[in-house]
Amino acid sequence: MKLGRNLLAGLANSVWSALVGLAVVPFYLKYLGIEAYGLIGFFVTTQALLSLLDMGMAPTINREVARCSASGNLQEAGKLLHTLAVVYWGMAVMIALLILALAPWIAEYWLQSKQLSPLTISHAIMLMGLVVACRWPIGLYQGALIGAQRLTVASGINMAMVTIGSLGAVAVLAFVSPTIEAFFIWQACVGLVYAATMRWGAWRIIGRMTGTRFDVDKLKSIWRFSVGMSGVAVSAVILMQLDKVLLSKILSLEDFGRYALAGVVASGLYILLTPAFNVIYPRLSVLVAIDETEKLMSLYRSGTRLLLAVLFPIAAAAAVFAEEILFLWTGNPSLASSTAPVVSLFLIGTALNGAMHFPYALQLAYGMTRLPLTINAILVVVMIPTTIILALQYGAVGGAAAWAVLNGIYLLIGTRLTHQSLLKGVGLKWLLWDVGMPLGMSLFIVGGIGYKIRELGFSYYAELFIGSGLALCTFLIIVMLSPSLRIAARTILTRNKVS
Repeated sequence: MKLGRNLLAGLANSVWSALVGLAVVPFYLKYLGIEAYGLIGFFVTTQALLSLLDMGMAPTINREVARCSASGNLQEAGKLLHTLAVVYWGMAVMIALLILALAPWIAEYWLQSKQLSPLTISHAIMLMGLVVACRWPIGLYQGALIGAQRLTVASGINMAMVTIGSLGAVAVLAFVSPTIEAFFIWQACVGLVYAATMRWGAWRIIGRMTGTRFDVDKLKSIWRFSVGMSGVAVSAVILMQLDKVLLSKILSLEDFGRYALAGVVASGLYILLTPAFNVIYPRLSVLVAIDETEKLMSLYRSGTRLLLAVLFPIAAAAAVFAEEILFLWTGNPSLASSTAPVVSLFLIGTALNGAMHFPYALQLAYGMTRLPLTINAILVVVMIPTTIILALQYGAVGGAAAWAVLNGIYLLIGTRLTHQSLLKGVGLKWLLWDVGMPLGMSLFIVGGIGYKIRELGFSYYAELFIGSGLALCTFLIIVMLSPSLRIAARTILTRNKVS
């Protein structure tokens, strides 16, 4: 398979999805208002929390399809996919009923609104449940496509559905009904079409089989890895969503909307992180399956350096010029000024989290779910009091600060524990050279010079242009200091077959 083609497809998907998502936010704010946008942020958090019910099946089908693909036996993967699909569609119905039952209580006792009535909020939450249920099976079929290293198909479907879902929502709000209920009804319709299309794509790649039935033995064969991944998912969702759950209770919907807005900006870094992980995880799984340790180590280290040479300079530039980005995006100077510190802290934490994507992929490639579960358990113990204390004391800024602190700890603890078990002897080199050098150069060049540039009083457009130039220069300097990055780039962007 061409890693370059998959990486470019994933990157195109991430870039397009992010651009469309960012482009429609000002329209959502215009037609719905900040409180209703806070409900959209609450929906995103709810969807993430409900992902716990996945029980690790999506990453399991990813890994199993990758292994079956390496051995040339996709028929076994098809049997597992059919069995898990039955489970997934059943869960979708359960999720819709669960949220339907809880909606009145959440509207009355959890969310705090000054403008929206409890009845409106209750109806919106019920529709959220329908949206989540319609979208629920997507993760399974997407995991199968990624495991088969057909990221081009998955990306193409996702780009089309993101465009229809986002731009169509704006059209509905503008020409049909500018209400939060209309927004979620449209998303439910698109979600159902999305799931059906992804299902078609997965079975087209794997190959349809006649006489396929629900097979309990298939569930038994993957239950250990799936249960381990479920534990990892539980702890990961707690780490990713705890701040939002707390702040949805502590803050008003208006302030929570600002916090959600900051999270949207910081999540732009996943334009790079998501396609990188989706390419590297199945590739590492294949190398582990055929016992190519030397190629595995080379891809692990060079891939990390290449990713962070791009990620860290971009994150640093966005953190320094957060206020300028927010103002040009929303056109609201007050909103930009009040939200910029939250965005900067979110970006720092997300960039540090991104550095751990390669170790996490390595852990899963070896089937070691206990290791990430242990790391996440340690982080949960640290995060709960940290988030509560900082959020109660400093509100949205405190929640974002807790995220940054947590991922700094994650980088240190995760590196040590990972390389005590896997690729022993690599940990310190990986942390100091593959991570530390790009981080240090980004902070020194982009961070240091960028803050000086802001003091000179240039226009917002000029500052962003200069910030982009600093990020590009930092990337080039990192490449110059590490000639192997040029080799890694050529390797990723050309055909790389396992002999």
